[in-house]
Amino acid sequence: MSVLYLEFESGERAARVQKLSRSGAHIVVSEPRWPGFFEVAKKEKPYAIAIDFSQAPSHALETADYIAKAKETRDAKLFLLRVPRDRADAVRRRLPQAPVVSEGELTERLAEAEREAQARAREKKEAAAQARKAARARKIEEGRPPGPAAKSKPAPTPKKAPEKKAPEKKAKARKPPPPKKKALPKKNASRAASGVKKK
Repeated sequence: MSVLYLEFESGERAARVQKLSRSGAHIVVSEPRWPGFFEVAKKEKPYAIAIDFSQAPSHALETADYIAKAKETRDAKLFLLRVPRDRADAVRRRLPQAPVVSEGELTERLAEAEREAQARAREKKEAAAQARKAARARKIEEGRPPGPAAKSKPAPTPKKAPEKKAPEKKAKARKPPPPKKKALPKKNASRAASGVKKK
């Protein structure tokens, strides 16, 4: 949450920004030069924009008019500081929604806006915590087994799967075994061992 403060560089600018900081708001400082101020506004997304008219009031008025109409900044609260008397009517006609305020008034308004923003942030945080708590409770309820008072549904009987015949095993083609060597008859086995030939 930030406030964009637009004023041309001057010797008093730093002291003015310091006073505004006492409101508790985060003050982002820039000059009302195109396109710099608009790039800063798009990046920071401030909830309030204050424009100082003490230097180049015509330029400050054009800047304020643009900010009030641009889609990215038109929802931000717009405050005008040190508007010269000779420009007051033109400012009121072009920017009826932007109040002309003193530094003290702006500090008070920013402090109030900061309190409101913090309250909204707390409410959002609490709502998110409640939503998480409710979600956890629902999960616990869904996972909890039914109590004695709760009607329990009978467990469904499992369907018997149709009996499947075991697939017949295909006989593997086997290689024929190598031919066996004929064993010598027992009578001749001793002769073969001794090396004597049969006559």
